[in-house]
Amino acid sequence: MRVQLTKFLVGIVFVLFTGTIVFAQDPEGVRHFDYDKSAPIDLKILRTQKRGDVTVYDITYASPKGGVVPAYLVVPSGKGPFAAVIWGHWYWRNSEMRNRKQFLDEAVALAPTGVVSLMTDGPVARPGYVPNTTPLNEQQVAELVQQVVDMRRGLDLLVARKDVDPKRIAFVGHSYNASIGAILSGVDRRFKAFVLMAGTMSDEVDFRMGAYEEFRQKVGPEKFDAFLAKHSYTDQGKYVSHAAPAFVFLQYATKEDFMTVDRAREYEKVVSEPKRFKIYEATHALNAEARRDRLVFLAEQLKLKAMSPHVMASIPELYQPQRETDPK
Repeated sequence: MRVQLTKFLVGIVFVLFTGTIVFAQDPEGVRHFDYDKSAPIDLKILRTQKRGDVTVYDITYASPKGGVVPAYLVVPSGKGPFAAVIWGHWYWRNSEMRNRKQFLDEAVALAPTGVVSLMTDGPVARPGYVPNTTPLNEQQVAELVQQVVDMRRGLDLLVARKDVDPKRIAFVGHSYNASIGAILSGVDRRFKAFVLMAGTMSDEVDFRMGAYEEFRQKVGPEKFDAFLAKHSYTDQGKYVSHAAPAFVFLQYATKEDFMTVDRAREYEKVVSEPKRFKIYEATHALNAEARRDRLVFLAEQLKLKAMSPHVMASIPELYQPQRETDPK
């Protein structure tokens, strides 16, 4: 059965098949995330730190959208070829880990199993960032596009390394960057697997479940609908429904205000096969069980050495501070 949706998202068609919603992907939408692949990556190493046999490089590389991307590059000892993981941090406003530090300990622990990791600072975590809090502003859209493009450029950086196996690369994203990963899954075919943690997977699901109706009425339905139609290419569902053949592992929490269990189950229907879906008794930060599951998943998908339970248990928990009025 095909249903044409025109109220919010122009030109989206979805098909129900074995419980999965499949969207017709718009090539015009994908083009919004294009960039000049021939431009220099301009990698600069600022500092180097040893953590046992693992080397952590504090680096920058050029953003195709202007400026530089601050990042950590975590490299195991040896010559490889290694698998690789790109990690995307959450945007929890008052968290000290609202930056590339969020997954650093996890990446260092994973490195000896044969993984090179890249962790970037998203635009909100970069020096000089000035937020625009005006409802429905173009800066928010520009930042989303830049984050997708900067991650793709980071992938270019990894595959250019002689010690990285380009067929064994995964993406792990939390919250905002889970949504970025959902877009990447349909835009860039070089990823083998995705772990998407507690993030929105479909604007269409959110609208259908009334997630934005109060906000829509507050800013004005006409203004809201026009903004959505103009930027319909940012809907994650248009891309994650085309993630295949990449394997997508979705992780959600029970103690959520926005991404409820019911909404998470609807998101799961949007994602293409193969996929895995699990809900944890946890807050938005998720927990040790979720971390263990994603590390096991990465080992399966990227053909890694097994990580010892002791090392896995030694990775610090992500602290979720009491949120402010707007925790985004």
